[in-house]
Amino acid sequence: QVHVEESGGGQVQAGGSLSLSCAATGRTDSSIAMGWFRQVQGKEREFVAAISWRGLRTYYGDAVKGRFTISRDNAKNTVYLQMNSLKPEDTAVYYCNHDVAGVESHAPYGFGTWGRGIQVTVSL
Repeated sequence: QVHVEESGGGQVQAGGSLSLSCAATGRTDSSIAMGWFRQVQGKEREFVAAISWRGLRTYYGDAVKGRFTISRDNAKNTVYLQMNSLKPEDTAVYYCNHDVAGVESHAPYGFGTWGRGIQVTVSL
């Protein structure tokens, strides 16, 4: 069984930066893509970013391209999300998934265990 836990987040003014971390513990397999999604209450969960198991390939949702950077440390089973130039529309609960599928077909979804989510709030 895999346990996923997000950390970081918080509140920042527009134009600022925040970073998120996601640690996977338990029966993890580093040879899979990990990634982030976000959700605003009342809306569907949206793909944010994913990274291949070696970290050689990264994938981003259109809304965050050029502003967010995903990275990973397989020795720590941890994936990171650096968020720059934040906008109020980035406000959401951010979820980590330890096994993101569908990135190559441009239809990413969380196949593995979800974290509990962490709030990111961007104010004007």
